[in-house]
Amino acid sequence: MPYDVDLVRASHLYKVFGKHEREVIERLKAGESREDLASLGTAAVIDVSFEVAKAETFVVMGLSGSGKSTLIRMINGLWAPSEGTVEVAGKVVSDMNDAQLRELRRDHVSMVFQHFALLPHLTVRENAAYGLKLQGRLKQKDRLEKANEWLHTVGLKGWGDKYPHQLSGGMQQRVGLARALAAETDILLMDEAFSALDPLIRREMQDQLLELQSTLNKTIIFITHDLNEAMYLGDHIAVMR
Repeated sequence: MPYDVDLVRASHLYKVFGKHEREVIERLKAGESREDLASLGTAAVIDVSFEVAKAETFVVMGLSGSGKSTLIRMINGLWAPSEGTVEVAGKVVSDMNDAQLRELRRDHVSMVFQHFALLPHLTVRENAAYGLKLQGRLKQKDRLEKANEWLHTVGLKGWGDKYPHQLSGGMQQRVGLARALAAETDILLMDEAFSALDPLIRREMQDQLLELQSTLNKTIIFITHDLNEAMYLGDHIAVMR
């Protein structure tokens, strides 16, 4: 579909955990701090707004506890905002029913996790094909062929018959990236995707992401606590305090 709006848009997002969401939000708006209101609830995200255009790499940077992971879980509909909206291609995520949310995560938004999230009983090839299996549009033979292509693209040619425990951390993260790319979704959400890797492997993965992005033109929302990584990867950067 053509996009005549920003692909992802967040408008005045708040997320409060606890029984007094409304009271916490109103008092935050009145100028009280998160610390002042800790006895009423945990204000994880406070008044966040941004727009992410198609084919942009948008980096959200902040220290632990600043609400980065909470934010990304509101983007893919795992958590509903306490106030405000997230729109994907002009549709408000919190207005979607369960079937629409499953479609969003299956066909439009893929995630790459910090700790790989591979299925240990499946081969590398089967892990890379898992998103395609959930989509249900290809026969198994075609899914595995496409998975092979993406494994080759991310530098894992010949590793398809191995199991995750036989791979290094960097290689496991490449499988996670291949799985996300194989699903051919519009949007990639990358939650601290490289932070568990050794520094040299981490830079290799950053370089590979930039190389892939130069040809794929995905819309990427990349979460990190590392300023150097944010500056290296991002077209735009949002900083959460």
